[in-house]
Amino acid sequence: MARALTFVCQSCGAAHSKWSGKCDACGGWNTIVEEASTVPAGAGARRAKGRAFALEDLKTADELPLRRETGLAEFDRVCGGGLVPGSALLIGGDPGVGKSTLILQVLAAQALQGGHAVYISGEEAMAQVRMRAVRMGLSQSPVALGSATCVEDILSTVEHGPTPSVIAIDSIQTIWTSALEAAPGTIAQVRTASFDLVRYAKASGAALLLIGHVTKEGQIAGPKAVEHLVDAVLYFEGERGHHFRILRAVKNRFGPTDEIGVFEMTGRGLMEVSNPSALFLGDRSGRAPGMAVFAGLEGTRPLLVEVQALVAPTGYGTPRRAVVGWDSGRLSMLLAVLEARAGLAIGGQDVYLNIAGGLKVSEPAADLATAAALISASSGKPLPADWVFFGEMSLSGGVRAAPQAELRLREAAKLGFRTAVVPEGTKGESAGMELKPVRDVAGLVLLTGGVAGDGSGRGRI
Repeated sequence: MARALTFVCQSCGAAHSKWSGKCDACGGWNTIVEEASTVPAGAGARRAKGRAFALEDLKTADELPLRRETGLAEFDRVCGGGLVPGSALLIGGDPGVGKSTLILQVLAAQALQGGHAVYISGEEAMAQVRMRAVRMGLSQSPVALGSATCVEDILSTVEHGPTPSVIAIDSIQTIWTSALEAAPGTIAQVRTASFDLVRYAKASGAALLLIGHVTKEGQIAGPKAVEHLVDAVLYFEGERGHHFRILRAVKNRFGPTDEIGVFEMTGRGLMEVSNPSALFLGDRSGRAPGMAVFAGLEGTRPLLVEVQALVAPTGYGTPRRAVVGWDSGRLSMLLAVLEARAGLAIGGQDVYLNIAGGLKVSEPAADLATAAALISASSGKPLPADWVFFGEMSLSGGVRAAPQAELRLREAAKLGFRTAVVPEGTKGESAGMELKPVRDVAGLVLLTGGVAGDGSGRGRI
C-alpha cells in the first residue's frame, strides 16, 4: 500500500498539491495541514470487485421503504413528506435560532409514534437537554439521550442497541474521530466523522439528522466537506426581532427545494403556523402610503406578505438605498424602470424598502407589488386595503405573467381581499376576485393614482 499526501485547508476544505503559508481559496494563514491517505500500490492494484444490478431487477416504488412522518407537518413538508430511511439531513442556522429545539421536537414526535429516537449532544450535558425538554413539555417523551463527542463511542453505543429510526447529532462540529490527529471542528475531523455517521445510516436504515454551525458569511461551516455527503441541506432562519422561524431546503434528493416551513417561537418551543399569510400581514387596520400586499408563492404554498416603501428627500449628495428582505439590486432596477418608463422622478431621493415580518422574498413576481408601494410612497396616496399585486417587471417597463395565478388569487380571496392587480392575460375567474390587468409600468402608475414625480419627494396628483 502506498501513502498519498494531500494538503487541505482547515478553514475552507480546499486541497493543495503542496504546503504553503496562505490558502489561495479563502486567504487564511497557517490553515493548511498535511493529510495522509492509504491507496493501493502499483498501477495494477484494484479494489475488491462489487456487484452491478440491472435497473429492472431493483425494487419498485411500492416495495421501497416508506417515508416516516415525524408528526411535525411543517418539517415534513420541507423534507418532501417525511424522513426517508437511511437518509442524512444537515440542518444549519444562526446561533440561538432554535435548531436544537426543532430537532428535539422532531425526535419527541417520532418517539411518541413508536419510533426509536436517539439524541446525541456534543455541546450540552444530558441534564441540560432534560431541562429544555421539561420547559417544552416533552419530559415524558421516550427519547434516548446521550452526551458524547467521539464518533467511535457513538457508533458503538447505537450498534449494540435497537436500531434507531432517527438519530440526531448536535452538533457535527463537536464530533471527532480517534483515527485523525487534527483538532475537533477542523475540516478533516468534520468530514471523516460525517462520513462514518452517514455510512452507518445507509447501512442501518436510520434517518440521520446533523446540526451544523453557520459561519459569518451565513454558510454551514465546512460546506464543501459536508454538504455533498448528505441527502438534504436545510437552513433554519429567523430574525432576532421577530418570533417566527423559517425552515427551507437548499438541497434535497428526495423532495423539492422550494418549500418552506413556518414556525413560531414561544416559551414552550416551536409552534407550527398553519396560516403564515395572516402572520406576515399582521395588523393592517391603519393604511398609510407606501404599503402594498404581494401574493407570493413558496413552493406549493401561497403566501401573502406586505411590502413597505418610504421615499424621502435625501440629506446627502448620494441618495440612500436601504432594503430589508429583498434584493437591493432588483430595487435599483425597479427605480430605474419607474424613472425611465413612467417618468417617476424618485431616483434622486432616499428610498427605504422593507418586507413586513422579516421574511426574505426572492420571487421575481414581487416586482409589481414593490413598484406599487414605491408609487404610493412617492405620491403620498395610500393603496386600497383590499388590493393585492403580483407580476414580474421587465426592463422595457412591461409586466410579465407569474406562474400559478389561481393559487395566489384563492389565497388572497380567503383572507378577504377583493381586487388583484395582475399582468394582462391572467386567468382567475374561479377565485371570485376582481382582476385589474396592467400591461406596463405606466398603466400601473395610472391605476394606483400616481403620475410623474416632480423631484420634491411627493408626486403631482
